[in-house]
Amino acid sequence: MEWKYFIYFAFSSTVCWIIASILAYKPNNYRKTILFTFAGLFIFALFIAGMWVSLERPPLRTIGETRLWYSFFLPAAGLITYIRWKYKWALSFCTLLSFIFICINLLHPEIHNKALMPALQSPWFAPHVIVYILAYAIFSVATLNALYLLIRADKTEKQTSTPALCDNLVYTGIAFLTIGMLLGAIWAKAAWGHYWSWDPKETWAAATWMTYLLYIHFRLQKPAEWKTSSFLLIFSFLLLQICWFGVNYLPAARGVSVHVYSSMG
Repeated sequence: MEWKYFIYFAFSSTVCWIIASILAYKPNNYRKTILFTFAGLFIFALFIAGMWVSLERPPLRTIGETRLWYSFFLPAAGLITYIRWKYKWALSFCTLLSFIFICINLLHPEIHNKALMPALQSPWFAPHVIVYILAYAIFSVATLNALYLLIRADKTEKQTSTPALCDNLVYTGIAFLTIGMLLGAIWAKAAWGHYWSWDPKETWAAATWMTYLLYIHFRLQKPAEWKTSSFLLIFSFLLLQICWFGVNYLPAARGVSVHVYSSMG
């Protein structure tokens, strides 16, 4: 599978997700909504699988390749939110975010080759990054819910369903984030001889993890303070962006961090 075919798979998937987002707002289309979302995910997954085979490695090395997974997991997280909590707008927002990241990848394609440094050839590499990106997607939906809570939610939603939805998504996201950190620690031990070294990326990962824990504890102690907790959730997501790709631009990480994404390998 060559990168030049990405536009066709991305277009087909996006069309399916747009149709699903429209159907979600119409009565008696629950199954069709799920079907079209799954169809889009299946098409997108075919491209990822094809890239995996052609590159002879997991497509997770460059920042563009991680955006590829993020574009896939966003509609998946929106679908889970729709099925579990019946939030129709989650599909629309997740489709929009996924489309934005797809466009970024189309406008700024990375260099995709088979080169993979020895440390990244570990069997722990793929599950570590995939679980992390899944957590990022879930946190994205939680952040969208926080923004919705601050801007559009009515009084009933502010007192009941929307804050609880944010909580459930954060619980799920931090579970995957923790698993990702543990897998990363095992990988680091095998590759570099130590579980944790306070690399700039690891430091920001720890800071992000702790802010989400802070959100959870704040919600448990002061459940009525939904506005403060929403801002805390948004702040946590901003830290997550630094952890994901912002660290690439930090002077302390350049030439030092083993976690800085490189388009050249």
